[in-house]
Amino acid sequence: MSRILIGGASGLIGSALAQAFLSGGQEVHRLVRRSPQSANEIAWDPMRPVAATLVSGFDAVIHLSGESIAGRWTGAKKKRIRDSRVVSTENLARALALAAMKPSVFVAASAIGFYGDRGDEVLTEPSPGGEGFLSDVCREWEAATHAASAAGIRVVNLRTGMVLSRKGGALPQMLLPFRWGLGARIGSGRQWWSWIHMEDLVAAVSNTLENRDLRGALNTVSPNPVSNAEFTQTLAHILGRPRIFAVPGFALRFALGEFATEGLLGSARVLPARLSQAGFRFRYPALETALENLV
Repeated sequence: MSRILIGGASGLIGSALAQAFLSGGQEVHRLVRRSPQSANEIAWDPMRPVAATLVSGFDAVIHLSGESIAGRWTGAKKKRIRDSRVVSTENLARALALAAMKPSVFVAASAIGFYGDRGDEVLTEPSPGGEGFLSDVCREWEAATHAASAAGIRVVNLRTGMVLSRKGGALPQMLLPFRWGLGARIGSGRQWWSWIHMEDLVAAVSNTLENRDLRGALNTVSPNPVSNAEFTQTLAHILGRPRIFAVPGFALRFALGEFATEGLLGSARVLPARLSQAGFRFRYPALETALENLV
């Protein structure tokens, strides 16, 4: 039995991972920002240094927490997005580096926002980072794990795309308008959306814990990214509804500012090269089968 510590276990991805690990007979502990309610919960403040004794003795540590990027990016919002990722990861990495019994692997969240808006360019892990706020945050986010890797811990930075789940994230928010026949293409629709089914993400993280050859940046996305036009058309088709509307890019930029430009209208055609090279097999590699399963 492995002892796994998860930061961000109450989030969409963290809760799915915790459930999968528990079902597989693993011992799961959670970092929580409130008073612990069980022996498997450890209180911490992500914005403050972490005592090494709190994180000692685990086989694997997974850190996923971070402020949602959705919404207008005010100065305060940007600071929360950045600090909730960079500062918390740095504090945890430093504690792991000083732990008497270090984990064999530290899996830390990142995002395909690292690549920025790259049009039709095919992006794999060796591709350079892009420009913009999200790219800068992701670079700092990944660099924040340095203390752990310098201490000899295998570090994996999950560059995750849009996660498709019926329990949360973008998909449930899209379903209501699409079911009413009000689904819309976003902007030109030519921007690439790189996505992954939650089951495949959980399986990929599990594979990462076991595969000692995987380290550094790891694109956790489907091998088949699609344009926004294809995504929205496929969703409308599965629901048996038309998709006749389009939301103009200028309207989104006016309403949501930088978030619209980088988060909705930006294009990232990302492939999971290292997962594929490692022999990982996706259960839902195609968007249509993924959406059929979920909706």
